[in-house]
Amino acid sequence: MATLLYRLGRGSMRRRRLVAAIWLVVLVGLGLAAATLRGPTASNFTMPGTESQRALDLLDEQFPAAAGATGTIAVKAPGAGQLGTPEGQAVVQAITQEAMTLPGVVGAVDPFQVGAVSPDGQYALIQVQFNGGADTVTEEQRDAYEKVGADATAQGWQVAPGGEVLNTEPEVGSTEAIGVAVALVVLVVTFGSLVAAGMTMLNALIGVGVGMAGLYALSDVVELTSTAPILALMLGLAVGIDYSLFITSRYRQNLLDGLPADEAVGRAVGTAGSAVVFAGATVVIALAGLAVVNIPFLTVMGLAAAGTVTVAVLVAITLQPALLGFAGGRVLPRRLRASVPVTTTTGDPAAASGEGAAATGGKGAPTTGSGSGSSGGGSAALDRAAPEARALAGEDRSAFGFRWAGLVTRFRIPAILVGVLGLGLLALPAPDMRLALPDAGTAPAGSPARVSNDLITEGFGPGFTGRLAVVVAGDDAQATAAAIPQVTGLVQGTENVLAVAPPQLSPDGRTALLGVIPQTGPTDPATEAMVHDIRTAVASVPNADVLLTGVTAIGIDISEKLSDALPVYLTLVVGLSILLLMLVFRSLLVPVKAALGFLLTVAATFGITVAVFQQGHLADLVGLDTPGPLISFLPILLIGILFGLAMDYEVFLVSRMREDFVHGDTAQQATINGMGHGARVVTAAALIMTSVFGGFVFLDDPVIKSMGFALAIGVAIDAFVVRMTIVPAVMSLLGKAAWWLPRWLDRALPNVDIEGEKLRAQLDKM
Repeated sequence: MATLLYRLGRGSMRRRRLVAAIWLVVLVGLGLAAATLRGPTASNFTMPGTESQRALDLLDEQFPAAAGATGTIAVKAPGAGQLGTPEGQAVVQAITQEAMTLPGVVGAVDPFQVGAVSPDGQYALIQVQFNGGADTVTEEQRDAYEKVGADATAQGWQVAPGGEVLNTEPEVGSTEAIGVAVALVVLVVTFGSLVAAGMTMLNALIGVGVGMAGLYALSDVVELTSTAPILALMLGLAVGIDYSLFITSRYRQNLLDGLPADEAVGRAVGTAGSAVVFAGATVVIALAGLAVVNIPFLTVMGLAAAGTVTVAVLVAITLQPALLGFAGGRVLPRRLRASVPVTTTTGDPAAASGEGAAATGGKGAPTTGSGSGSSGGGSAALDRAAPEARALAGEDRSAFGFRWAGLVTRFRIPAILVGVLGLGLLALPAPDMRLALPDAGTAPAGSPARVSNDLITEGFGPGFTGRLAVVVAGDDAQATAAAIPQVTGLVQGTENVLAVAPPQLSPDGRTALLGVIPQTGPTDPATEAMVHDIRTAVASVPNADVLLTGVTAIGIDISEKLSDALPVYLTLVVGLSILLLMLVFRSLLVPVKAALGFLLTVAATFGITVAVFQQGHLADLVGLDTPGPLISFLPILLIGILFGLAMDYEVFLVSRMREDFVHGDTAQQATINGMGHGARVVTAAALIMTSVFGGFVFLDDPVIKSMGFALAIGVAIDAFVVRMTIVPAVMSLLGKAAWWLPRWLDRALPNVDIEGEKLRAQLDKM
């Protein structure tokens, strides 16, 4: 693989204008396609095979008038008892009539006819039925719905439209730019060159643009959930910057070793690019593996994010070499450009270099051994540019990476104990994790959905915000009519049920819909227990299908199915990590150590996220005003993403350790060398990923906020605690045993040559 990528990198640099033009055409073409073909995103979550979904499908078939989206308009009079007066009743009836005339609305229920008035006569609820699902409600219809009751509001009444029709796509705006800005600062500090930093960021942004444009171009034929594009953007930005960073960093080291520009970029793509391809492949496999859970919206989210990561890899190994060709010597700090002339193997100066006319001759002196030294012009260049050039080339033994590696390996037992125990303490809240789909009670404070939810809770109690629906379907109208009283009695006799509304019948009388109001809120554990109790109670009703549904029941069904799938997916991911790393590192213990480290990262990340978003500790720091259960798909999604990102750092650090060990260093020295050479780049990469993910914490949407927070914390823990502390300590403790692999297994495993050993052998012969 390294040889193939070496040729690809050199070819991309030499034909940089063609490569840049191709990617520009792709970007513009997909951008136009996205602008013309973009379809709506789905804000609802469906789960084929669950009882709640079967009930919705039955309603859609036999009682379509009741299958559309619903809204609830909460009305609060200026004073108690006013709804009992003719004037107050007239105001509410006027709001009801206004709601009935809204576009897309098929009916609105007068609260006085169904008793939807609070005992104190101050609150009323108007039920509104739309003719289509929540995803079919247009922006114009939603805007008109939110403006209902303007006249009453002017008279001092509170009118708060709410319900599932207010579910909208999260807005991506200036807050995410904070993460990108921080990432750019990290790149400038890391490279010491605005050109190198800007070029790396440009490369990543082009990749994100291509990936997102392609995703939106497909949205007309593939139903995307509202969170899928956000996740794709989040991951695309993070890995795009990181992958470009790794290749640019290796290219700069090669230049400082005295290699010509095209040779330097070829070797950078052949070595660091191999690691990028493997790391990207692990992320893609983990995300695409979400399909095994067999949950459609989660599969789409995984595939959407996997697509943007794939584009990021392709851009890094093709467009990045081309941009490096345009930048020439300006990827180096200004103080080093004159000391390290940048040429090509043909003797032509690299474009945009403009500095240093001396050639290094031939194809450049190939690096040998672990890459810690070079011959010919490389040594002279390093001598002239010392000590900064040595630091950039990874040769400064006083650099932080080498000093940290020496400290960790010297005190390896305490480092392991402190790291493991510390992460174990952070993981303590994880067993208390509760999962649910988001409801209006956790919506941003001041949003229409939250205002309506709070008004309903204030006037009627939390149960009215999580109402359920029982669908009764018989073979004929007589069977349905006979079953309704029995179902009503069984449901009313269930613990925690506050009330059962009178049935609504389909035109043919075969299907009935009964509203059920619990005493507790939609995410309360008591409500979940009540749902199971109702289903058990009505299972024995003869001659009719009785199914429980509603937003609350759907959320419970999805959360339970995801919880059941979590151990299976975790086992799949851990097994995959062991297999892939065994293939790369030709070792048994290194993959096991990596998998255990990944489990520590996941456990600690879950613990911190539960402590903040569910238990409310330090919630103000992330702008969370109402703690609650975690979004049901967060754990399984987090496992998939963190697995791929954790393998990134494992590969970039440990591959250098193996490279030095194979070339004759002791296991202890190879560990120190691997950390010393990789710490600077991995630190920058982790800070960039943490910054990009952290930028999404500033969004108001609690789902995106929790995803950004968990990913930022997970990356920071995995990079700085697990990979840069526990891993070198364990590697030092294991010594030579870390690289043991049975001979029969070594012969059976294909050699992917991720460190570029075969490539170096070929170049040494030339």
